[in-house]
Amino acid sequence: MKPRATVATDPDRTADGADAPAGGGGDGDGKSGREDSVGRAGGARTTRSRRTRSPRSGPARAGTGSGPQAGGITWRQRLRRDRTLVLMTLPAIALLLIFNYIPLLGNIVAFQDYDVYDLGITGSPFVGFDNFTRIFEDYRFWEVLINTLVIFVTQLVLFFPIPIAIALLVNTIMSARVRAWVQAVVYLPHFFSWVLVVTVFQQMFGGAGLVAQWLREHGHEGFDLMTNPGFFKFLVSAQAVWKDAGWGVIVFLAALAAVNTDLYEAAAVDGAGRWRRMWHVTLPALRPVIALLLVLRVGSALNLDFEQILLQRDQVGAGASEILDTYIWWTGIKTGDFGYAAAAGIFKGLFSVAMVLGANKVAHMLGEQGVYSKK
Repeated sequence: MKPRATVATDPDRTADGADAPAGGGGDGDGKSGREDSVGRAGGARTTRSRRTRSPRSGPARAGTGSGPQAGGITWRQRLRRDRTLVLMTLPAIALLLIFNYIPLLGNIVAFQDYDVYDLGITGSPFVGFDNFTRIFEDYRFWEVLINTLVIFVTQLVLFFPIPIAIALLVNTIMSARVRAWVQAVVYLPHFFSWVLVVTVFQQMFGGAGLVAQWLREHGHEGFDLMTNPGFFKFLVSAQAVWKDAGWGVIVFLAALAAVNTDLYEAAAVDGAGRWRRMWHVTLPALRPVIALLLVLRVGSALNLDFEQILLQRDQVGAGASEILDTYIWWTGIKTGDFGYAAAAGIFKGLFSVAMVLGANKVAHMLGEQGVYSKK
């Protein structure tokens, strides 16, 4: 049996074992070919050793302005790639800067004896923290702050669970047409202005409203809920429920749409009824959304609807209806004391930030993400 011929695997060697020339030219001398081969091998080893060095020694280091970032492209390349999206967001960024961040520079009047008519911002003298001292020494300010928090807690207890309950009820409706009709009816008042909402409640529950007239026609004494100071916090909560519950329903329905239906089927196979499926499947799926909306709601504790309260302020009196926004408007802006109003606005902003951070900390303690995830 003849031995099988072996083929040379070195690309620099010919089939008969002789070294091939290194380049296209030359005299084909074996010695020069071997030297070129050794030189190329040495250069390849040197190149490989350089490539295996620490990434800090290379010029294309990640994180530099000219080198590739995560993903293998530079920030200039990513900017060129996403230039259409960047151009689309520029108008929104411009509006945000013009109407949200540039006006923050006007908060300097909180540290001035501001005269809007003669001196302006540049000419008004600085008074330091005198305006804040006036706020903390004003007993009426603390009464208004407490009244604002009382109205907020009432709305939080009565208003916040209702969108969740309506969303759970709508989610159990099997007919898509009936579900769409219920969503439209519940969501429609969200587009009404507060003037229309207060007018509707006045026509229904006022002294000359439909309910009071019906009671008088049947021999009962009528009532006027719109002028009852003790009922005011419940009245504004009912108005908020009727107007804005539909918006919360849409948010929770969107969260329910992401729940895996296999979980409901598995729970039904295990013998869980409708209530147990809601308690063990639906509500745990809504917990992250509930925690997020609750944190945001707590952050707006001092930011009640200014127009809603102002429209009904004279009917029930300032003692029951005064909130922080209407108090700032009445004592600060309407009387021309802009420094006092600006100081109260800064206090309101800092208080809201503290409430958001505190509520988010509680959400982290309960195992939820909140506004931002815990690092």
